[in-house]
Amino acid sequence: MGRLSLGCRTPVKGSCRVYSAPRLRSASTTAAAADAKKVAWLPAQRRAYHAVSTLFSLQPVEATDDAFWDQFWADATTTVQDVFALVPAAEIRAVREESPSNLATLCYKAVEKLVQGAESGCPTEKEKQVVLNCTRILTRILPYIFEDQDWRGFFWSTVPGAGRAGTDELDDDDGARPLAESLLLAVADLLFCPDFTVHSHKRGPDSVEDMHSIDSCEYIWEAGVGFAQSPPLNYIHDLNRTELLRLLLTCFSEAMYLPPSPDNNILNPWVTFFCSTENRHALPLFTSLLNVVCAYDPVGYGIPYNHLLFSDYREQLVEQAVQILIVTLEHEGGVANRPHSPSNIEEQESIGPDNLFVNYLSRIHREEDYDFVLKGLARLLTNPLTQTYLPNSTKKIQFHQELLVLLWKLCDFNKKFLFFVLKSSDVLDILVPILFYLNDARADQSRVGLMHIGVFILLLLSGERNFGVRLNKPYSLHVTMDIPVFTGTHADLLIVVFHKIITSGHQRLQPLFDCLLTIIVNVSPYLKSLSMVAANKLLHLLEAFSTNWFLFSASQNHHLVFFLLEAFNNIIQYQFDGNCNLVYAIIRKRNVFHQLANLPSDPASIQRALQRKKKSPDVISRTSSQETVSMEGSHPAVPAEPGTLKASLVAMPGIDKLTEKSQVSEDGTMVSIPKADCPHTIQSDPSGNAGTSDTESNSGRDNEDVFYTEAEMERRRLSTASSTSYWAPTPEWVLSWKCKLPLQTIMRLLQVLVPQVEKICIDKGLTDESEILKFLQHGTLVGLLPVPHPILIRKYQANAGTAMWFRTYMWGVVYLRNVDPPIWYDTDVRLFEIQRM
Repeated sequence: MGRLSLGCRTPVKGSCRVYSAPRLRSASTTAAAADAKKVAWLPAQRRAYHAVSTLFSLQPVEATDDAFWDQFWADATTTVQDVFALVPAAEIRAVREESPSNLATLCYKAVEKLVQGAESGCPTEKEKQVVLNCTRILTRILPYIFEDQDWRGFFWSTVPGAGRAGTDELDDDDGARPLAESLLLAVADLLFCPDFTVHSHKRGPDSVEDMHSIDSCEYIWEAGVGFAQSPPLNYIHDLNRTELLRLLLTCFSEAMYLPPSPDNNILNPWVTFFCSTENRHALPLFTSLLNVVCAYDPVGYGIPYNHLLFSDYREQLVEQAVQILIVTLEHEGGVANRPHSPSNIEEQESIGPDNLFVNYLSRIHREEDYDFVLKGLARLLTNPLTQTYLPNSTKKIQFHQELLVLLWKLCDFNKKFLFFVLKSSDVLDILVPILFYLNDARADQSRVGLMHIGVFILLLLSGERNFGVRLNKPYSLHVTMDIPVFTGTHADLLIVVFHKIITSGHQRLQPLFDCLLTIIVNVSPYLKSLSMVAANKLLHLLEAFSTNWFLFSASQNHHLVFFLLEAFNNIIQYQFDGNCNLVYAIIRKRNVFHQLANLPSDPASIQRALQRKKKSPDVISRTSSQETVSMEGSHPAVPAEPGTLKASLVAMPGIDKLTEKSQVSEDGTMVSIPKADCPHTIQSDPSGNAGTSDTESNSGRDNEDVFYTEAEMERRRLSTASSTSYWAPTPEWVLSWKCKLPLQTIMRLLQVLVPQVEKICIDKGLTDESEILKFLQHGTLVGLLPVPHPILIRKYQANAGTAMWFRTYMWGVVYLRNVDPPIWYDTDVRLFEIQRM
């Protein structure tokens, strides 16, 4: 790595070009040098304060004045919190606008120190401290570089004399390396620096490890995937790794300062370079990050209250590691959005370099590696659910949202891992915590993103037959949830939780109803025996969704009825024998099906239904849900506390864009069905509701990619409401879908079984439903029902809309989780909006 020589290049306001700063006045330089000498006797922190004051007083300072610049990183007692307190946001912006050459030189000097540290291996404590302080200063300053469009190309400008590999001696710009590349490579080197971030392998006191020839694959941080040795824990190394990873995360966060865009071909230049073959540490670093996350056990030795007695430095490292993983695992074709430079012209001529992190993740193939990753993620996701007899005695992690994103990316990029997850009932160790988070967050608007990621993972899993089969395993755990007590399977748990979300979640979750019911439809052909509690919940949903006022109040609402009817048909046709509880519930609620079959479509009936809506604005009637007592010790889901911060999300595509339909053939394989050929396809109505929020789907916007933040959606909603053109139900519209309701199978079931049940009740004087269930259990409808329809599965399908949603959600989580120090707080992020509840 070539030594940085500073030829200060700073942006010109209003232009993206880069220019060489004019020579600064020698008088100012002399004065600054004299000031530096005067304060040499001051304690280190006061010297740093004086340096900051001089820099922010907008006095030009010469780049060669090492005595002045060294004050910024000479302090041996500084923490990252000190740096954030010492360097206020207003002052950074002021020097950026009024004295850009000072800010540019500070950045160059800090990167130069990191490069020097990476080359020398930081053999002294002083050099280690200099590296850490430079890391903290860059972490503080970078967000203010990114928020100004004219400065964004600054780090991608070339530094004369900083050559690329093999061209270190070049002094002209043709062989120069952009400052960003020098910074990223230095950080990568420092993450495998003996006695600083990894254990030294020195054989004797006089031997020295050469940073240029070190094989970092021998220094992987933790045992696990591809590495068998577990190095001894060293909290100093963990702290140093954490600081460097925090800087990396800040480098990657340029994405926060670009607005949401439907153009999925623009890559993050920082991530693109760091995850390319230019980074010789890419493989050991990816492995270190993954292993550190999946090997982490927050409970430790199981000593009660141990987290209150000892600081867990590994947890801080794990949080930063999982955040680095989720933001680097971006995989779209395209080119990095950065100015042309000699180091990226070749890349821009192709469709973009392969992301090595994605590459390595997709190539993990050993079953023992899959087992290690799955068990590690399950252990961490289950941690907040852990109950003990001593209150608050067990450490509870807070980074479950990042873990869910990592799980999503694992399943998305490595299909063999997905199949491994579904191969055994281990998938249920993932399912239970996800359902716990969904149930717990249902009333909290600040956790809408968590609700979405949990539902998307279940939608992805439900597209595979094995997931439905695994749900038949009895549920015997004692996870305390605010749901009715029941005895049954994991399928019952899923249905009960989904019912709770729909009937008692906040209204912004209504756009997720399509996804929730799609999951139920996907697994329904494989559910062998639903409990009475779950069966009643499904019938209650149908009862609520099929009321006239609900069906007529929005153009998409009838889709929910179609989904439920399809689920009932699947269970009746393919799993009738074990589902006497559901059949009994259908018989008891038979009037609901008769009312659907006789749904009125005349204008007067439509108007009467809409008048009822005005009197009862609730989405779902909650009085007839036959709610039972919740589990002992559970706490009801509660809204966000006032003042809670949340990040807005872009709108989600509708379920028809989120999924593609596949038909299960006789041999169990799935055949994709073109949309035009789909039986009983639910098509988006072109006259659908015009306004959607940050949580709403875009059903009905087939020819439009929509990327609106919450505030923009609210403005659109208000403007639409005031517009004279609005959607209204018509008789023709009702008839267009009423004739397609798949009621034949259920009507035939009722036609056959209702007279038999009534006759038994009269003949035997039965009043006990257990006797009726026993009769239904031994009954059969073989030869009496219509020919079984093919099983139709709606599999998750990636698209530009979901990719943008994930990027926005992921960076919103990273923003809100990094509050100490508050890296991005109060900067001008554009990818999302930060709102206070």
